Amino acid sequence: MSSAHISLSVPVNASAETVFAKFTDWPSQGEWMFGTHVHTTAAGTEGWGRGVGAEISAFTGFLKIGFWDTMKITQWQSPVRVDVLHTGKVVRGTGTMIVEPRSESTSTFIWSEDLELPLGAVGAFGFAIVKPLFVAGIRHSLTKFARWVEATS
Repeated sequence: MSSAHISLSVPVNASAETVFAKFTDWPSQGEWMFGTHVHTTAAGTEGWGRGVGAEISAFTGFLKIGFWDTMKITQWQSPVRVDVLHTGKVVRGTGTMIVEPRSESTSTFIWSEDLELPLGAVGAFGFAIVKPLFVAGIRHSLTKFARWVEATS
């Protein structure tokens, strides 16, 4: 099985606590994540959709064309880190979201994915073709996230 690593970051003019609270407000992720609507499906150690063991489902796509990305939170370190295990049929692997404080009122938000690509060499080839668009979509979403946090904090 092939794998792919992607890591992107964005500066945010908000405290680490604020950035963490905003990105872990899963149902609001549709405000900034391109083509995604998120639902929490199970409670974790910190409450509904929060903490280790919580489960999240995100529909990515437009209209009814897309796929469900199911995840389970495997690490929760408020206000600095959340790791998820992607358990869906389309997206598998791990995701990590980290907030690095730069000062009391500024942070860097880091989004990384270690994806398991299906279909061996065919999957790796296919991902190489779509990767630039995937990365551009994530980069756009992270920029939108930073502006959304700054505008709503």
